Amino acid sequence: MIAHCMHIVCMATTVTIRDVPEDVRDELAARASLAGRSLQEHLRAELIELARRPSSAVLMAQVRARKAETGSKLSAKQILRYRDHDRR
Repeated sequence: MIAHCMHIVCMATTVTIRDVPEDVRDELAARASLAGRSLQEHLRAELIELARRPSSAVLMAQVRARKAETGSKLSAKQILRYRDHDRR
């Protein structure tokens, strides 16, 4: 019974995407081929990576929270200047 329950918990979900333009499918298939993977393997890996990264809204909320927490008052101009200083 436990093995049966474990199988159910670990079952993968199937996702179907319709109406993908042919040129987009071809580009994704080419990228998969370059990576030595099938299109399905490639898309699965890309989706997993996408889900691991925070969305832009979540990322901005984290930045705002950190900024409020630290009291940072650097302007965008100052930040870019510090960034560019290390590139010279």
